[in-house]
Amino acid sequence: MSIYKMSDDAKSFLKKPSHDLFIDNEWKPSTSDDSIAIVNPASEGIIATVCNGSIEDVDSAVVAARNAFDDSAWRKMNPSERASILYKFSDLLEEHCATIAEILTVENGKLINQSKSEVMSAASTFRYYAGWATKIEGETIDISLKQAPGKKNFAFTRREPLGVVAAIVPWNFPISIASWKLAPLLAAGCTCVLKPSEVSPLSSLFMAQLFTLAGFPKGVINVITGDGNTGAALTSHKGIDKITFTGSSHVGKMIGKSAMENLTDISLELGGKSPVLVFDDADLKDAVKSISMGIFRNGGQVCVAGSRAYVQESILEEFLEKIKAFISTMNISDGFDTSSELGPLVSESHLIRVCQYVETGKKELKVIHGGKRLERKGYYFEPTIFLGKDNDSTLVSEEVFGPVLVVIPFKDKSDAIRLANDSDFALSSTVWTKDIDKAMECIESLNAGWVFVNSVARSDPHFPIGGYKQSGVGKELGKVGLYAYTKVKSVNIVYG
Repeated sequence: MSIYKMSDDAKSFLKKPSHDLFIDNEWKPSTSDDSIAIVNPASEGIIATVCNGSIEDVDSAVVAARNAFDDSAWRKMNPSERASILYKFSDLLEEHCATIAEILTVENGKLINQSKSEVMSAASTFRYYAGWATKIEGETIDISLKQAPGKKNFAFTRREPLGVVAAIVPWNFPISIASWKLAPLLAAGCTCVLKPSEVSPLSSLFMAQLFTLAGFPKGVINVITGDGNTGAALTSHKGIDKITFTGSSHVGKMIGKSAMENLTDISLELGGKSPVLVFDDADLKDAVKSISMGIFRNGGQVCVAGSRAYVQESILEEFLEKIKAFISTMNISDGFDTSSELGPLVSESHLIRVCQYVETGKKELKVIHGGKRLERKGYYFEPTIFLGKDNDSTLVSEEVFGPVLVVIPFKDKSDAIRLANDSDFALSSTVWTKDIDKAMECIESLNAGWVFVNSVARSDPHFPIGGYKQSGVGKELGKVGLYAYTKVKSVNIVYG
């Protein structure tokens, strides 16, 4: 066991017993005495407490963001100046990468190297969208409106920032997913209120310290901590112009209904039950390694995790032997143990949820490997594999969000596609085959927002992500992710 040495900055931050709200570039106490304890999932010990933001706190944050938007300090800033601040912030993220990653590992439980990778990914996302700040453009349009003799039309569109955005991020990737929302909305000229999950808000609060250092004007970014009631107050606030949310389909639907009361624009990146198709001509060694990474990375607490593996009948036994051999040697330990390959789940309540799903699975499917909580301090659960015959089971239809894989055999390509598409979710999918014709047929037929061939699903700032069906509304990342925070104004000038 090799234990990672934590930085002095992270230690100093984690010594603070409580943390205030970040509103209008100032740290402010909540108007409520209510607080939330943050627990280290590796030790089950309380790290610190954060404010459980009240309705009044939410209103203060929204008003600050509205004032910052309306006074044009940000939205009418020279685009190259906005870009410069975003570039500066990306540099600050890199400079403080180790500290943020350490805080993230303490509150979330993920492996320290994965935490560092997440922060660096966020820095890349901010740098990518910094470049877009100077490239937002409209179009000129030829229209057929008739005018008086000698008069002509000059028609064009312009893209303008939507306004104040409520950005709500989950606990599994609080920094990278925050960057997916903050970077494009800021590049577009919007202002925002960021609400991290009440389970892992500390890394976001540390990140807030960097907003002022980067040069963001007062009120452009505000950070509110709190539970579901705080989130509900934010998403139902009449001062919000757009809601961007990543989380469960259940909560996403609630937000969607609330948004319609005010006709608020929404982007929802929701649940996934992503299929993996392994054909008999696949590179099985690479497939097994990548599938294991896909479902067991971050304890399976990944929206695009390939949790349904459909394997061609002729290679089923070989596949099972190889994946059992691969995961049987995985070291399960604290995220600061640099030899660890699987850390704890994020919280006791989530561990209980995963345990309940696995117990249900034991009644419906065959256990191939794992299936129980580890008897030690912390919220650790074994990497688990079930074998099924079809899609008729709870673990195949519902999102477990844990280190649990269900393997199901298929006969041929049409059978594999039928099984893969037989789900309420449609976020991501993966195909393993050396046959490019077969791969292209699967790409066309699979009902999913993402399709990866011969690779584990991974994000890139220029690669849009977003699902179909119960997996969400809208896209994040790429050019489409930027334009999601703009509105189109059509203009016609009659001259001559």
